[in-house]
Amino acid sequence: MLKIEGLVTGYGSIKALKGIDLEVPAGSIVSLIGANGAGKTTAMKSLSGLLKPESGRIIYKGKQIQGLAPHKIVSLGISLVPEGRNILSQMTILENLEMGAYQRKDGQVAADLRSVFNRFPVLEERKNQLGGTLSGGQQQMLAIGRAMMAKPDLLLLDEPSMGLAPMVVADIFKVIKEINQEGATVLLVEQNVRQALKIAHYAYVLETGKIVYNGTAEEVAANPRVKEAYLGGSKTTV
Repeated sequence: MLKIEGLVTGYGSIKALKGIDLEVPAGSIVSLIGANGAGKTTAMKSLSGLLKPESGRIIYKGKQIQGLAPHKIVSLGISLVPEGRNILSQMTILENLEMGAYQRKDGQVAADLRSVFNRFPVLEERKNQLGGTLSGGQQQMLAIGRAMMAKPDLLLLDEPSMGLAPMVVADIFKVIKEINQEGATVLLVEQNVRQALKIAHYAYVLETGKIVYNGTAEEVAANPRVKEAYLGGSKTTV
């Protein structure tokens, strides 16, 4: 579904991505893991049109999309749940969700809203509450729900567990797995490597702007370098 070839993205003279290659097969969960500052969020911003790559190609369903405006990328079927959630804090939960469907012209918006409320009942209970008054976990639910209202084929998730309590993190990862099982392809950026590798089919390890290792989630979890750097020691298992 998605193929990245030689992607270079920078901030002025600083190259945050240094020619990465990555593939996301349709129907899969692919995890991009790495330490803080490795370039993971830059990759997501490049894919979603928030940053223009300097070189390389982003191919989605056979079409090159690098450099397209964010709203054009959304209209092609790609939705981003950004790092930090970035919900519209002065708008209600319902208004946030409706904004997710802003570009849609089909007649299924009401049904998809019902689906979001079924998945996250607390959002329906508080649908007229301002988004900024929600807890961190509830805001993450809202951010995921808003992205799903665009009816994406490819869902980009940037650090969905950041700042959340462990029990909430477990719920969020369960939801991600369910969304994938229902048909959406997922590219997941995550510092919680253990959780990411539990639900992913494939994984890429990004260090200082370069992919240093990739394989199935099981292969990546078993790699000694990954164990030592991200899983708490060479004998740790996922």
